[in-house]
Amino acid sequence: MRKSLALSLAAATTLVAGGGAYAQSEPRGETTRAETERRTAELFGRMDANGDGVLDDAVREAARRAAFDTIDTDKDGAISFAEFDARRDQRREAGAERRGPGGPDRAGFGRRGGPGGTGLARAADIDNDGTVTRAEFTTAALARFDRVDANGDGTISLEERREARQQMRHHMRRGRPARDAG
Repeated sequence: MRKSLALSLAAATTLVAGGGAYAQSEPRGETTRAETERRTAELFGRMDANGDGVLDDAVREAARRAAFDTIDTDKDGAISFAEFDARRDQRREAGAERRGPGGPDRAGFGRRGGPGGTGLARAADIDNDGTVTRAEFTTAALARFDRVDANGDGTISLEERREARQQMRHHMRRGRPARDAG
């Protein structure tokens, strides 16, 4: 159940946050710990669709249904190949808009939270009870932030972000999961 919840939360995080990571939410500049905490609280609020203060199977099911409904444009309860293709095209266009003119076209690559639930949600269920509370979610986000903030000054610089990405790439190339380097 924990793996299922972690994977679902990682997927929901990607959907809700548009692929943004907590400690890396401002890829073009610096990110402070306070900003990370604020954004994490906002994200949790958006993900906690029923407002009960926990991310659990009910939230996961709601996110899955919302994602399905987004793709099932004719609302017939099935996703046709045409609907599936249309969604892919929409995602490509949105990615091109985010990258801007001349940005790299890496369709499907570079998304945070990638395969295997490597995003924040993977480590958020501290007590392993199958639910993630606001406190657990915040604790995991700030722990991630602190790992990337190499000099401990409360701000992640562009250089610290680059170094964390390099470390993660190194771990992934060696076939080991990264410690969510950010």
